[in-house]
Amino acid sequence: MDYLNIVVRDLEKAGQFFVLLDFKIQDQARLRGDWIFRTVGLENVDAEYLRLSLPGDGVSVELIRFDSPPGHATEHSDKANTPGFRHLAFQVQDIEKAVEVLKANGVKPLSPIQEFTKTGKKMVYFPGPEGILLELAQYPGT
Repeated sequence: MDYLNIVVRDLEKAGQFFVLLDFKIQDQARLRGDWIFRTVGLENVDAEYLRLSLPGDGVSVELIRFDSPPGHATEHSDKANTPGFRHLAFQVQDIEKAVEVLKANGVKPLSPIQEFTKTGKKMVYFPGPEGILLELAQYPGT
């Protein structure tokens, strides 16, 4: 996978959220011109994007805010059984520490950390920017 693209209304706030998860900013740019019109199939595009990635992992998140043309938000469901794209999971070395960092910054996990006893995997879900559902996961031996 190259990257995951998330359209956001508040680029700075969404970027800060991913920095809390140890993502590093790789690039930021204004997107305008014929090339972006042709690429996304929208006219008069004026947008800004921010690309972040986890060190040494290769996983990147591309956040984009469209100033023009305006988009329309849809209803999001934070329920794990909603059909379609459900959530993004990030592997962490210390899930307890990661959860404390999120809590200290106003992010409330959906539950306490849970353990899948069959594998020993620890996990927790929490809300991310623009209503996306995220998961932190820690595997035994990490």
